[in-house]
Amino acid sequence: MSIRLRSALLSAVLIMAGCLPAAAQDAPVPREPQIGPRPLYLVDKMKDGPLKAQLAQCTGPFRKTDFSIGHRGAALMFPEHTKESYIAAARMGAGIIECDVTFTKDRELVCRHSQCDLHTTTNILTVPDLAAKCSQPFGAADPAAGKKASAKCCTSDITLAEFRRLTAKMDGFNPDAKTAEEYQNGTPRWRTDLYAISGTLMTHDESIALIRSLGAKFTPELKAPEVPMPFDGDYTQEKYAAQMIAAYKKAGIPPEHVFAQSFDLKDVLFWIKTERAFGAQAVYLEERYEKQGLDPARSETWKPSMAELKAQGVNILGPPIFAMLALNDKGDIVPSEYAKAARAAGLDLIGWSLERSGPLHRGGGFYYRTVKGAIDRDGDALTVLDVLAKRVGVRGMFSDWPATTTFYASCMGMK
Repeated sequence: MSIRLRSALLSAVLIMAGCLPAAAQDAPVPREPQIGPRPLYLVDKMKDGPLKAQLAQCTGPFRKTDFSIGHRGAALMFPEHTKESYIAAARMGAGIIECDVTFTKDRELVCRHSQCDLHTTTNILTVPDLAAKCSQPFGAADPAAGKKASAKCCTSDITLAEFRRLTAKMDGFNPDAKTAEEYQNGTPRWRTDLYAISGTLMTHDESIALIRSLGAKFTPELKAPEVPMPFDGDYTQEKYAAQMIAAYKKAGIPPEHVFAQSFDLKDVLFWIKTERAFGAQAVYLEERYEKQGLDPARSETWKPSMAELKAQGVNILGPPIFAMLALNDKGDIVPSEYAKAARAAGLDLIGWSLERSGPLHRGGGFYYRTVKGAIDRDGDALTVLDVLAKRVGVRGMFSDWPATTTFYASCMGMK
């Protein structure tokens, strides 16, 4: 038997056994993750010290890891929640990839960060018949009246067939735009349009097939509806939450490969009650700091408490970076009281989102707000990551550029 024939037969057997996805040949993933120049660029920008010296000596091998989670794929440089973004995340070694899940007018599930972000993440405003369906049509800026340009286009405004006609772009808009074309030309300077020529939008089902073919696990987030529920009469929140999980069951995805997420504790508890295998590792995304004024340093502001969450069956929390960190008297970055209390209650932590803030020379913005006094350079992202990994003990980190988290995990020998 020839080597070529033997290889073909082996591939066919593996495909039928579910070990080698048939679609993998359409999106080849290197045996070793391709980290590119950015991780070592960040190392170069670190403050001198033992961590910088250790990371500077790390040249591989690099490996795929569940510690590295593709936040919307690889959204630093690719349009988020697109085929191209997911493939890039997998090639950088992300062991888990995110699809934010929302629904169309005909109740089909699609991947978008928000139900109503089509005006900033797609070309909908320049597709006249679809722009006409938007909840809020484009309105030009009027400097004399102090008015900024605006629009609001939702997946629930259009059908799945209409959604498929759109092309993704980098998230952003120009608030001073006089035309729809100008409005959509607003990519932040620290991102790039180099890879945003024709971003391919994904349905939820398509994301499952693609991510499985890439050999990665799944972390779908059920997005909060921006329309009244029940939608269209009888589409309740529970039906929506159940529909998302049903897609993984139908596709034959093992529950242990799925980390369903929601900012709504009711969704998480619904999965725990109705889908025990999937609910066991559902992620309660932390938003109590906005809704309740949660202070990472004051446990009396945490409602429910960490112990109460654990007693309800929650096993994983997903807080923003800043909630897990604080500065000590010396100005060093240390675990926050929130992080210590979560771990003491037996809760795992997954953080968001590294590489989301852009340049860090001005304190890092939203994601680093509790430690901004220690943040003054891009390389501080790796310092923060080191504290989160070693001292907080996060089990994974979302990143808009998963090569960074892959690099760190590989260099530190993490699983």
